[in-house]
Amino acid sequence: MHRSGAIMAWNVFKFCTALRSLGSVMILLVLGVIGVTYYAVVITNYGPSLTDGGVDTLIALLVLILFHSLLVMLLWSYFSVVCTDPGGVPHNWRPEIDEERGENDPLTDLEPADLASPRIRFCRKCNQLKPPRCHHCSVCGRCILKMDHHCVWVVNCVGALNYKFFLLFLFYTFLETTVVTLSLLPHFIGFFSDGEIPGTPGTLATTFLAFGI
Repeated sequence: MHRSGAIMAWNVFKFCTALRSLGSVMILLVLGVIGVTYYAVVITNYGPSLTDGGVDTLIALLVLILFHSLLVMLLWSYFSVVCTDPGGVPHNWRPEIDEERGENDPLTDLEPADLASPRIRFCRKCNQLKPPRCHHCSVCGRCILKMDHHCVWVVNCVGALNYKFFLLFLFYTFLETTVVTLSLLPHFIGFFSDGEIPGTPGTLATTFLAFGI
């Protein structure tokens, strides 16, 4: 019974490979969310205000400049995470001393006596040793250096080489959503207080959807 349960638990990880097929879908979904937000903020609400003149034009200009600046940084950091290899273990990697510099290998920072230490583990799926803080990703099918997790939204593992871009993506996403929320909030207040909002029902629905996102 115990063996059967262990086999079933192991087989569950085989379904993780199905997440690979979601790659393009998840990227399109992220771009779709950004597109809805862009339409609600720029096309529907603040773009037309640029021709009103006075304070409304100044406010709209400031909102649009801030919105587009954060959007550029958000897209840059997002595609940097998507396109940057998180860092894999070199083929036939072995912990060793850098004799030329007289220092430890920067990947492991281990003394010769530590070669038999439990810190040096063996990956049965990759059939090779793996450094500390290295984990095997069932979705990518390989070991990732300093693996944090496999993120379906970026269709990539978050590891040693793209962790910085992932944090920047979260940071700019937080700033962008804050700007969107604050910029659309007056339109919500106006709708619920006056019962009317400029535009068609479609633009109203887009505004509500973007605010909810």
